[in-house]
Amino acid sequence: MHRKIILWGLLLSLFSVVLGAFGAHALKNIVPAEKLTIFETGVRYQFLHSFALIALALYTQQNNAALGTHKGIGWASNLFLLGILCFSGSLYLLTFQPLCTYNYSRLIGPITPIGGLCFILAWAIWMRVVWSHKVDK
Repeated sequence: MHRKIILWGLLLSLFSVVLGAFGAHALKNIVPAEKLTIFETGVRYQFLHSFALIALALYTQQNNAALGTHKGIGWASNLFLLGILCFSGSLYLLTFQPLCTYNYSRLIGPITPIGGLCFILAWAIWMRVVWSHKVDK
């Protein structure tokens, strides 16, 4: 399981760099400055939580004997992924709103806090896993 988690973390990190470069070079000529700030927030949170996925996979691998197949690890990784999709994805869509004729921001806007809640839950679940499996080496 940790191999799949680390691969997701690496893939999303790669996309963070690509999206960050796109935002820094091409996007600033396309959207207003306040929308660029929204886009940069999406990239930052995607990058941060991509690293969280990698760290979670490494933690799981290091403590595999003590953790076994703890369900909390799966929940945390899935919530990190869902958080990236909802939080960062909605911010990316909101960035491009001015380029569309249909105003979808009222539909997308409520998804952002759901992504934030997923992040909070993922961190809390991971913390519970660490707390409940005291591993001394």
